[in-house]
Amino acid sequence: MQRTAGHLADGREIVWFDVDGSPEREAAADRRDLARTIASSQMRHDPLTGEWIAMASHRQTRTFMPPADECPLCPSRDGRQSEIPSTEYQAVAFENRFPSFATHVEGIESADDGIFSVRPAVGRCEVVCFSSDHDGSFAGLTPAQARLVVDVWADRTAALSHTPGVEQVFPFENRGAEIGVTLQHPHGQIYGYPFVPPRARTELDRARAHREATGRNLFGDIVEQELADGSRVVVDSEHWVAFVPYAARWPMEVHFFPKVQVPDLPSLGEAERDDFVRVYLDVLGRFDRLYSTPMPYIAGWQQSPVNTDRDLAWLHLELFSVRRGEGRLKYLAGSESAMGAFVGDVLPEQQAQRLREV
Repeated sequence: MQRTAGHLADGREIVWFDVDGSPEREAAADRRDLARTIASSQMRHDPLTGEWIAMASHRQTRTFMPPADECPLCPSRDGRQSEIPSTEYQAVAFENRFPSFATHVEGIESADDGIFSVRPAVGRCEVVCFSSDHDGSFAGLTPAQARLVVDVWADRTAALSHTPGVEQVFPFENRGAEIGVTLQHPHGQIYGYPFVPPRARTELDRARAHREATGRNLFGDIVEQELADGSRVVVDSEHWVAFVPYAARWPMEVHFFPKVQVPDLPSLGEAERDDFVRVYLDVLGRFDRLYSTPMPYIAGWQQSPVNTDRDLAWLHLELFSVRRGEGRLKYLAGSESAMGAFVGDVLPEQQAQRLREV
């Protein structure tokens, strides 16, 4: 993989990524007249749950569903300047113009009165564009294009892991208007959190308790159990297994685990990355064939925290959709939203069977 680093007009970092053997690229100049982005994000600690809640009011002005000819993630062409100051690209990552967490936060001081606590939301948020094709999707990428994106995720995970204040690196994709995306161009994001988020913390705490009780790794035991049972397995390959989790929350949900424990994306070998691409594109294709329109989804990587639990964590991807039927969505209503108690719409074994059949 070839990487070319540059800066946008307001000082934000941008990196172009090209497959090996591509013509050498030079960082293109961003000629827009952009004021420096001022982030005023803060984190407030919820004394009832112990969770940190980010407040990023400056994001209210972010771009929302522009027409295709005004897409900020398309290449800069025909006199129109976008966020990518080049006429073409294969994959690109850049600092978000409207970040929830930023390396430089102004106007927020840390304070703690014993009940209420506030801190600057110091971290990093990046956008990753999977392709220059505005009408494309991850599912429509070639294996070579998808493999490049995997390498980008690994590269940015390594870079953000060395960013001061970052405790957890989270690459993810939101796809579809039903999910709430504000830009239709095929892209994802990477958050560098200044804390370990609740989902990751809960999984690691459960894994720690399991190890103390049994001496074994919980993630590894789950993989072994799913492979032995088989009823929820969607794809079983040389290096990866994709299965509907035993206690799936969502109408469609698939978890992807490497069969050998690694803590994060940079730790994946070449063969493991190639095999993941085959499995992931397979499952995304199955998602899109279930209904008459492409499946909206969220896909998020669970990796080891930066500074803790590397011996405990087991890299995996969690993919899920809120679509529960043709033209029907699952809404997080009273039980889910108010109490965090999920009620599943479809048995996990039925989910897996449907995905295997398509």
